[in-house]
Amino acid sequence: MTDVMEGTSLEPLAAPGRFALPWHRGSASDAVWRGVLVAFGLTIPLLLVGIAAALLHGAWPAVTRFGAGFVTGSAWDPVSDRFGGVPFLAGTLASSLLALLIAVPLSIGLALFLTELAPRWIAAPIAFATELLAAIPSVVYGLWAIFVLVPFLRDTVETPLSDRLGASLGIFAGPAYGPSILAGGVILAIMIVPFVSAVSREVIAAVPRAQREAALALGATRWESTWQIVLPAARGGLIGAVMLGLGRAIGETMAVTMVIGNTPQVPHSLFAPAYTMASVLANEFAEASGDVHRSALMYVALLLLAVTLVVNAFARALMWRVERRAAR
Repeated sequence: MTDVMEGTSLEPLAAPGRFALPWHRGSASDAVWRGVLVAFGLTIPLLLVGIAAALLHGAWPAVTRFGAGFVTGSAWDPVSDRFGGVPFLAGTLASSLLALLIAVPLSIGLALFLTELAPRWIAAPIAFATELLAAIPSVVYGLWAIFVLVPFLRDTVETPLSDRLGASLGIFAGPAYGPSILAGGVILAIMIVPFVSAVSREVIAAVPRAQREAALALGATRWESTWQIVLPAARGGLIGAVMLGLGRAIGETMAVTMVIGNTPQVPHSLFAPAYTMASVLANEFAEASGDVHRSALMYVALLLLAVTLVVNAFARALMWRVERRAAR
């Protein structure tokens, strides 16, 4: 038996190239494919690092000259090289938060109507028309706001509120100029409604119909089923939709530039003109005359990037916490 085994060679089983060659080819192709995927995966982080490095390099003269005082200062005087980013930070946050206050209830209400109440023959056209709003260029929104929205807000909203409530409520104080924080927030709300409503609609539609039917079978009304079953199940996705709209509002440039007033002052009223970080970059970067002015604008761009990253990180952490609590 031993002689037979010793006389038997196993080499012919592995020797033929038709068995070994496909294995080697597969290993090489897998390695190449793995390398391509790794390169694709690293592209976005490397691009983000490259953008941050370029902004930091351009803003470094202003960073070394003004330091943290740039974030707390409110002066913006290119003639005397005195710069502070507080007016732009305040204008960006105020207009974006106002846009969320207007757009989020409207978007989620629209998503609930289309998924829970509207018949198919009317839901499809409304959803299509809402998504078409996302395809309109921002400059078109800005032109419409200049000729339609701003006069309407000035004559029918700002002037009556300023006359009746301006003395008692500071947010309604001041003359009604037209271009203002309110106008910027309203146009931003109109622009982010398609994004928030589209994501919200998909998230709500993903809730299993069996949960709705179970709630209705137990005697719940349509309102109770929506409020107690559908919305809690879709809470994580709805938070993501809201944060997506916030990121869109923070980075919007052209439409806001045309209606917000472009005044480098901290707004103390909804009717006061203001400035956003994106607007000051669009207006002044091409005309920056000095190195300090250009570096200060790069500092503003760096702050805008930082605010965007902080908002997205907060949204990710909030969604993770909600999903973890739902899993428990």
